[in-house]
Amino acid sequence: IPISIAIPQTLTFPLPSSHSYRGLTLVLTFLCYTSYHLSRKPISIVKSQLHPNCSALGPNPRNDSNSSTWCSWAPFDGDNYKELFGALDNAFLVAYAIGMFISGIFGERLPLRYYLSGGMVLSGLFTALFGLGYFWDIHVLWYFIVVQVCNGLVQTTGWPAVVACVGNWFGKGKRGLIMGIWNSHTSVGNILGSLIAGAWVSSAWGLSFIVPGIIIATVGIICFFFLVEYPEDVDCSPPLHHVMTTSEKDPEAVTSNEGPLSLSDQSSADHSINPKEPVEEPEAISFLGALRIPGVVEFSLCLLFAKLVSYTFLYWLPLYIVNVAHFGAKEAGDLSTLFDVGGILGGIFAGLISDYTGGRATTCCVMLVVAAPMLFLYNHVGQNGIGTSIAMLIICGALVNGPYALITTAVSADLGTHESLKGNAKALSTVTAIIDGTGSVGAALGPLLAGLISPTGWNNVFYMLIAADVLACLLLARVVVKEVRGWCGYMARKRGYVRT
Repeated sequence: IPISIAIPQTLTFPLPSSHSYRGLTLVLTFLCYTSYHLSRKPISIVKSQLHPNCSALGPNPRNDSNSSTWCSWAPFDGDNYKELFGALDNAFLVAYAIGMFISGIFGERLPLRYYLSGGMVLSGLFTALFGLGYFWDIHVLWYFIVVQVCNGLVQTTGWPAVVACVGNWFGKGKRGLIMGIWNSHTSVGNILGSLIAGAWVSSAWGLSFIVPGIIIATVGIICFFFLVEYPEDVDCSPPLHHVMTTSEKDPEAVTSNEGPLSLSDQSSADHSINPKEPVEEPEAISFLGALRIPGVVEFSLCLLFAKLVSYTFLYWLPLYIVNVAHFGAKEAGDLSTLFDVGGILGGIFAGLISDYTGGRATTCCVMLVVAAPMLFLYNHVGQNGIGTSIAMLIICGALVNGPYALITTAVSADLGTHESLKGNAKALSTVTAIIDGTGSVGAALGPLLAGLISPTGWNNVFYMLIAADVLACLLLARVVVKEVRGWCGYMARKRGYVRT
């Protein structure tokens, strides 16, 4: 009996949509920068173990004359240990600030996937080398300084790369909210870094660095295999004989004006129809060209002082809690994570408000103004009880990290795709590096100044932080005035239209 079997000539499989790749990009870049901050946090937790209160541990088993620092780790066992801690922080942050200005230029000209994953593997190596100093019984300052400098340089590969990837996939419509939520990776990384480092800080502090080093290197390898840099790198469209018109494929593509995503999707579709048509690649913007973009200088200088405050808390808050509230090293590290919990809430709130009002600078300025008196209150009443301390840490974290998060994410992406660039997306990484690099100068100054000022009293450290908040607000005054004038003009036109 003859049997006929109908065999289809072609088999089609559902292709991943652009939304799937956008979600994958968000998740991967979130994990990448979470691991970056996870590897930066252990130094602030381990400080209290490098120079602990030895008298609380009982009599000196070594029977030598130095009974007050017998349990400290040389060379941090002297009276100048705070200055040495400041030198460690400064070695990392100065190298990071210098490297950041160069990193954005390389980020525009090298494949972001290779650049990011390579930097993460090297960051894991240098983070682990710091911890190996414990197991190798190293007691010379230059070893830890060199490792910190090298780690600071390679960690500059992270921020320009992840912001450029996210900016390539997401337009301006809800960028503040999306990036506000996404930017919680900074606080999540700090929290996880505190908890992981705290697990070994009292037993073998070297593991507080080695484990985060392994984590960031592993995430870097995952990023190498799965990160998609641009929408043009994937073909989410059907085969050529099924290609529809732009209006049939996506009705919103005609009316959407969401920046790089809609433009890149349209150019990708055109390229699929005319595969042989040459596409002229835009040139990467120069350093001076990026500085001429309106708002770059103002937001960069504002971030310098905002990041000074944020990184002073990042590196010195656990030690402050130990000295003032008299908690143990692990308890102080756990309590310091509440500052980062507030940072998550502050970043989301700042992004949501700035999307609704359209005033990025005004949102930052208001939060900075409120942050100054909150810092004063935390220093004077924040240690009156555990409940008060928890509430003040969350509030201060939200107000301090909210503007910092907004400037380094949504503002950087907005300026990197500014209308003056005429659609050239090759400026995103450079602009991000300039803004964050300038902010990193403040990040280097903050912990250094805290190390120099803290011997005179913690009150003076907080006065320095309050002054930095006020200066950050003043530097945005011109942009805020411009935004307010825009709102006034809009309201005047709206009232005129209603009367007509």
